[in-house]
Amino acid sequence: MTKQNATVRLIHFLVGLFIACLALAVVLALAIPIGFYGMAMYLSPTLPSTQEIKTATLEMPLQIYSSDDKLIGQYGNRLSLPITFEEIPEDLTHAFLAAEDSSFFQHSGISIKGLGRAVTEVVTDDESQTGGSTITMQVAKNYFLSPDRTLNRKLTELFLARKIEDELSKNDILTLYVNKIYLGEGAYGIRAAAKKYYSKSLENLTIAEMAMLAGLPKAPSKYNPVANPSRALTRRNWIIGRMHELGYIDKAQHDEAINAPIGIKLYQEKLDVNMPYLAEMTRAALVDRYGEQVMHGGWRVRLTVDSQAQIDAEKAVLTGLVAYEHRHGWRGAEANGEPLEKFRRYSNMIPAKVTKVNSSSFEATMLSGESVTVNWSGMRWARKYISADRIGYFPSNASQIVSKNDIIRLIPTANGGWQLGQIPEVQGSLVSLNPDTGGVRALVGGFDFNHSKFNRALQGWRQPGSTIKPLVYTAALEKGYRPDSIVSDRPLQVGDWKPKNSDGRFLGDITLSRGLYLSRNLVSIRLLQAIGISDARNLLDEFGLDKEKLPTTLSLALGTGQATPLQMATAYATFANGGHRIQPYFIEQIYNYNNKLLFQANPQQACALCFNEQLDDVNKKLAAEYDKKVAEADKETESPANENTNTEVAANQENSDTTKESNNTDLSIYDAGPESDRLKAPVVQYVRAEQAPRILKPKVAYEMADILRDVIQRGTAFKARALGRDDIGGKTGTTNEAKDAWFAGFHPTNATVVWMGFDQPATMGRREYGGVAALPVWMDFMKAQLKNTPSQWVSINNRAKSKKQKQSIIDLMDEGVTELEGEETDVGKSEKPVKTSVQKRQPPAPKPVETPEPKTSEATNNGITNSPAQKQKPLVVKPVERMPAMPE
Repeated sequence: MTKQNATVRLIHFLVGLFIACLALAVVLALAIPIGFYGMAMYLSPTLPSTQEIKTATLEMPLQIYSSDDKLIGQYGNRLSLPITFEEIPEDLTHAFLAAEDSSFFQHSGISIKGLGRAVTEVVTDDESQTGGSTITMQVAKNYFLSPDRTLNRKLTELFLARKIEDELSKNDILTLYVNKIYLGEGAYGIRAAAKKYYSKSLENLTIAEMAMLAGLPKAPSKYNPVANPSRALTRRNWIIGRMHELGYIDKAQHDEAINAPIGIKLYQEKLDVNMPYLAEMTRAALVDRYGEQVMHGGWRVRLTVDSQAQIDAEKAVLTGLVAYEHRHGWRGAEANGEPLEKFRRYSNMIPAKVTKVNSSSFEATMLSGESVTVNWSGMRWARKYISADRIGYFPSNASQIVSKNDIIRLIPTANGGWQLGQIPEVQGSLVSLNPDTGGVRALVGGFDFNHSKFNRALQGWRQPGSTIKPLVYTAALEKGYRPDSIVSDRPLQVGDWKPKNSDGRFLGDITLSRGLYLSRNLVSIRLLQAIGISDARNLLDEFGLDKEKLPTTLSLALGTGQATPLQMATAYATFANGGHRIQPYFIEQIYNYNNKLLFQANPQQACALCFNEQLDDVNKKLAAEYDKKVAEADKETESPANENTNTEVAANQENSDTTKESNNTDLSIYDAGPESDRLKAPVVQYVRAEQAPRILKPKVAYEMADILRDVIQRGTAFKARALGRDDIGGKTGTTNEAKDAWFAGFHPTNATVVWMGFDQPATMGRREYGGVAALPVWMDFMKAQLKNTPSQWVSINNRAKSKKQKQSIIDLMDEGVTELEGEETDVGKSEKPVKTSVQKRQPPAPKPVETPEPKTSEATNNGITNSPAQKQKPLVVKPVERMPAMPE
């Protein structure tokens, strides 16, 4: 009986336990969805709208081109090229499903299996786990969330995934995924990755290449086929196996893909010509105007600068700097016994280590491992530097110049030999402008951008010395003086100041023109006294100099203020164009990634009437040339693949030794390489131009141009007569103790200024006048620019039919341009020319189109989100009347 009761009690206990477990299961079954629902209700108001991710943003590097379409600079390393669902190859879809989410089209955004793996990953922080996020969950994370591996972020991801599934179709979700997923090497999305890794469009990818791309989302660095080819190959083959297992490909396709090589053909753009000063000033101007996102917007910017003119300018400056170094002697080796790898190339100066010293030659090894010999002719210049004014005797033996293990610089010579060189301590700059429009023809900011990024052409405020005298003399001509007016060159004392001429002599009474072409200081001072310092400063301000940087004393006549080479070039352009004030600019056109014109410069012209009369003919000629170019390109496209031109863009200056790719690359397969992204601009068609303001009477501009021509024919710049031209003018300039050497000169088609000096002002040597240091640089450059240019001169006639007028005072307010005073004439509204130097307050830039931003705690920078989860404002350029200001 007792045994029977125990059995009954056990049965009751088991039944009760079963009922309790069943109840608990029911409670849990109800609690989990209720809790899930409750949490969903709690998080729902904080979840972002899916409407914000309907489109992905195109991102491609900013490219900068010369006027002759040579790629001279590129910025940005992000690639993102959005596509539509219809553009996704079916095999590529299958590859990603096999690798990431094979049940994507069956689940509702959350995979129970994957959820379990994800929770395990969060709890264990195990990097080796597969993760388990569905494609929908990855879309939620990539567009909205941070990559933090926390439980809270994962829960938010789950609820956001459900919301995305409710509001978007599967095709939309998959499209968002393949457009946003990061695949390494700066590539976001599958089209960008196909371009980056294979230089192909999506339709040209093989199954093996598709599987390789599909293996990257899990760990872009770990499975990168460039950095980790063996690991990437293993994952690729696993995905190919999964594709076969899931029935996406047959056995033959599987075997072919498994046996395929990695076949990487990286997208590597190379510059046609490396022009970093121009590229950087362009980047800086665009970033200042439009924000950092401009470097990823895919813009193609064409400048006013011709690549050959820029090469000529850089060569001229380098030649001038090397000539100065030769005049002042050898400062010795850069180092001794140091590893050669520590030293980099600057300009054409290659680092080398001396390995053997002979009596009249030495041998050295370069970074490439090549051994070269420098003969006596390549080092005989190397007299010992003592000071700026003293050098030692000529050496008689190579051992007096170099020692074994010295680190020195070698310069290749025209005959295939080598010359000993040294990095210049002195610096130089050159600015060349089109006097009719203000377009920059060439600009050199210094010896070498990689050696010093400081752009002296734009940022180098230096005393202009005697180059300012023509501006002061012009003020006198405007006041009624004549070139033959008599001015005293006798001694003068103003208070305690007793100015002198550079030669210490006095010529008595001389004509105004002679006083200028002989650069007599006392004549300049007396003229400034006569016309008034205030009026002179006002005119210099109109020329383009900064009035606030000009002294209010008579020393102004000797150039003791401050100006940049760009400002001086702007001023001298006024003499070349007959008296008009042009505004310098350097950006000619801006195109988007699809070669659509976004902006075209329309500068004020020195003779708008001349330009507009020829406008129709010019546009017809441009259209005809464009049609001819298109026809020639079509013929090349029809040629066999083995006749295609070399697909490798010419290497830049530092990579000139890089081996070029074979010219038989099949562009029908590798159709998304760098050449496919080059600027292919539509035909340029100009519009009517406005008249630049006249600041000098035509007669005054002509008279001053004639006097400056005499500076070359019989004055301080007589060396320039070696060019054999009678249609050039200019002025030398040298400051006290020869701390600055200038030459500012012009031809009716070109205004060019050269400066030389030390960054920290110091004497260059008592004989380093403007005619010695700067003029030869100007001559070298202008010789190339004026080749085959017919003789012509500044016209005394007013071709533009413009009138000198009272100048308006323009206040550049943040909200726009406000005219404070002025009057109108027959040439339109009077306008005081904008200063050549960049003002802190500028006309407002075209603003990007406003778009709603998702609310998030991530920081932003100039409209750029630091997190890929945030949507960026699109780059939009609206038509503007003036070019972006010159950058500081």
